[in-house]
Amino acid sequence: MAAAATAPDAILRLRGIDRRFGGVHAVRGVDLEVRPGERRAVLGPNGAGKTTVFNLISGEFPPSSGSVELFGRDVTRLPARKRARMGLSRTFQTSRLFAGLSVEDNLYLAALGVADGHLRLVPSGKDRDLREQARAMAAEVGLEARLGDLVMDLSHGEQRQLEVGMALVAGPRLLMLDEPAAGLSRVERVQLTEMLIALDPAITLILIEHDMDVALRVAQWVTMMHDGRVIVEGTPEQIRANQLVHDLYLGSGLVGHG
Repeated sequence: MAAAATAPDAILRLRGIDRRFGGVHAVRGVDLEVRPGERRAVLGPNGAGKTTVFNLISGEFPPSSGSVELFGRDVTRLPARKRARMGLSRTFQTSRLFAGLSVEDNLYLAALGVADGHLRLVPSGKDRDLREQARAMAAEVGLEARLGDLVMDLSHGEQRQLEVGMALVAGPRLLMLDEPAAGLSRVERVQLTEMLIALDPAITLILIEHDMDVALRVAQWVTMMHDGRVIVEGTPEQIRANQLVHDLYLGSGLVGHG
């Protein structure tokens, strides 16, 4: 009881979240709590509602009903840009990189955007600081040697690394990654996994991922979704052993490893 009383408050709390798109009920009564510093994976087949939940958390669109609480504040109707300034950062399934700009420029613009800055013809001291942040982040995600290269010239795996770097460069309190391992080679998936495991423990991480080897190595707690609902939660070991998960996903690859 004492341990429960001293447990940190949730950094994210969803209560009864629903989202409809016309006649499609994409998310149904989802409750979710994530603690500061937690590593959480959200798993499930295509159409389970995972990315819709991400979009509701980040403010891409509001829920049809229910509430979203972020860093102790009700943000249900707060736009995405304001949630970002509170310390939320995310990646998307589809790339949002600037292909015609360099790695450094992409990282700089990501840092500038969250800092609510503006491009200037004559760089200021703040611009120089942001450039330093960009170069430091490139090194952190393994792209130091590609700083001056155009994004269009990067491999798919390097572009994924850059997306993670752009999400991290502003120093988020909550980082959400939507299928960061999609399309990566085995070697690239291993590199990504190690990078995520090595993240600053002060950063809370929520991960959508189809690659179970990545998800269950990184996550401390797993939320399984099916048909817009949360069906089971537990540790990676509990998820692997759960009969309902086996019944629903046997043969899907979700429980086929280990």
